[in-house]
Amino acid sequence: MRDGQRDAVADVRTVGTPVGDARITWHRAGRARAVLALGHGAGGGVEAPDLVTLAGALPARGVTVALVEQPWRVAGKRLAPAPRTLDAAWTALWPALAGEGPPVVAGGRSAGARVACRTASALGARAVLALSFPLHPPGRPERSRAGELAGAGVPVLVVQGGNDPFGRPEEFPEGTELVAVPEADHGFAVPKRAAVGRETALGTAAGAAAAWLDRLPL
Repeated sequence: MRDGQRDAVADVRTVGTPVGDARITWHRAGRARAVLALGHGAGGGVEAPDLVTLAGALPARGVTVALVEQPWRVAGKRLAPAPRTLDAAWTALWPALAGEGPPVVAGGRSAGARVACRTASALGARAVLALSFPLHPPGRPERSRAGELAGAGVPVLVVQGGNDPFGRPEEFPEGTELVAVPEADHGFAVPKRAAVGRETALGTAAGAAAAWLDRLPL
């Protein structure tokens, strides 16, 4: 822990948006140099292991982590809405993220990473952290979403499992800044035969994100 910092304290806030209430769980650094806002995927919430790992690790490095629950998830619905609805909610809650003061890095896992990329430039995000970016639907490489990465308009780091069926590291366009997590799947789980366990895989993902954030000119 850096001098003068304290352990992160979770603080849950509800934020109204035109498509329903969103929820932000803050894990604050004592002296924050940045806010990392992380959205969840279409199949789960902010309890995803990679998001939890980052929320636990980064405040000690001077980065406040805001875990953002989309309104559909807060309302208890099972299916995510259309991308435009996700983007509208993220856009509406952005002032609550930016209002903390430090520069905001947008991010998320899977669908949350797509939202961050699509809105980054318009909202003034400093960069995007894309965890398990769904480059294409499984088995459908012709339906590439690489344009969302290219269109972010800010620095983007992709942290991708080596066996992610939504896009393996070697499938990403040349020039993509990417850290591969060997043998990991879309949720950074690894097979039993893997040389390392899931905790190590999650640590690799979190370490890559932390090192990248340290290098960003915030």
